[in-house]
Amino acid sequence: MADQKKKKLTPVQQEYQQLAKRHEPPRPLLRNFTRAFFTGGIICLIGQGIQEMFIRYFDFTEKTAGNPTTAVLIFLSALLTGLGVYDRIAQWAGAGTSVPVTGFANSIASAAIDHRSEGFVLGVGGNMFKLAGSVIVFGVFSAFVIGIVKTLIKMGG
Repeated sequence: MADQKKKKLTPVQQEYQQLAKRHEPPRPLLRNFTRAFFTGGIICLIGQGIQEMFIRYFDFTEKTAGNPTTAVLIFLSALLTGLGVYDRIAQWAGAGTSVPVTGFANSIASAAIDHRSEGFVLGVGGNMFKLAGSVIVFGVFSAFVIGIVKTLIKMGG
């Protein structure tokens, strides 16, 4: 807890915080790190396998196989989220399931599933794109800034 917040607590509250901290079970950090590392690695290994399949069986190049591989990973993540499997894996693996593409697809699919009772437009669509909207805006803004920097570097050099 931040020192400023501790100063605002009464002595009884501070004593309770210390007591709670003493009785808090230790976190199994090594186990959590190991699970996250191997789960993230397995997800990436699956993605690499899918990419190799596109290259070997569908005559894609290494460069052109990236987009369909990403689409398959997004589809699989959304499907497993809908079936409740991805959430069980995430509960066990922790941060390992937040590999960018699959974690993002899981976040969007989860938001859509959680709000489906509110209807397709306001529930599913509205809540699904709350998360996606901020990510897209950040991506577009970052690309804009990088484009300006690249242009300025080319003009100066």
